[in-house]
Amino acid sequence: MAKRNHHKDIDEVLRHWSYSPDETRVRTVKTADGREVLQKRIELGVMQLEMSGRPDGEQPSGFESYLDYLLSKELHEGDGLELNDEQCAEIDREFLQFYHRRVCWLQLGEHGRAVEDADHTLALMDFVRRHSPSEEWLFSHEQYRPFVLFHRTHAAARAMLDRSSDAEAAIGEINNGLQRMQTFFEQDDRFADVDFENLEIVQQLTEMRESLRDEHDVGQTLDEQLADAIADEKYELAAEIRDKIRRRDTPLD
Repeated sequence: MAKRNHHKDIDEVLRHWSYSPDETRVRTVKTADGREVLQKRIELGVMQLEMSGRPDGEQPSGFESYLDYLLSKELHEGDGLELNDEQCAEIDREFLQFYHRRVCWLQLGEHGRAVEDADHTLALMDFVRRHSPSEEWLFSHEQYRPFVLFHRTHAAARAMLDRSSDAEAAIGEINNGLQRMQTFFEQDDRFADVDFENLEIVQQLTEMRESLRDEHDVGQTLDEQLADAIADEKYELAAEIRDKIRRRDTPLD
């Protein structure tokens, strides 16, 4: 029988930080050794996550993340690498950990960090695409790709506004994210019946984009003008717009 240790009781923490099913409650705290960590209130207690590296603080086989370990294996084994049951379980652990931390970053308004964690998840999904042992297990992850892209797109647009207040660049991030989402649905026959324009996550991003246009008085962006010129086969105009984009994207000395 395990010994009781009342010094490890977290009743006081839970009593002063209530759980709400309608709100994601997140905070940062300092540990006894001076580390800053994330805490997320969950129904049965508190989840604690590291702010860098893997959220649980582990280094699988000495690597910063399980994805890094798998990429190292892929480098040596190539296309023949096929995931076994244990590796699939470890991948699922890492997916879940990065999801929880991404939600924390979004709640705290740490948009750049949310983008980084979303990119990690998308890279892990790409690895699963290349080496999944079955279509069923692959789809169990791919079905969430649009939601991860939604989080990433929202965070990337907000991060752009946080850094430079560049509404046109933020709109560009939204357009890029929407395009990635649409391409995903178009390339997978299992989503052939999806009404893309009426998806809630698409409507939210579209409303965000148009709100930014109104708030910052932004008309068509250069990238949008270029897309229209190409669609209308106005190639001289497209060349002029490309020159403008090139000058925009060239850093000043």
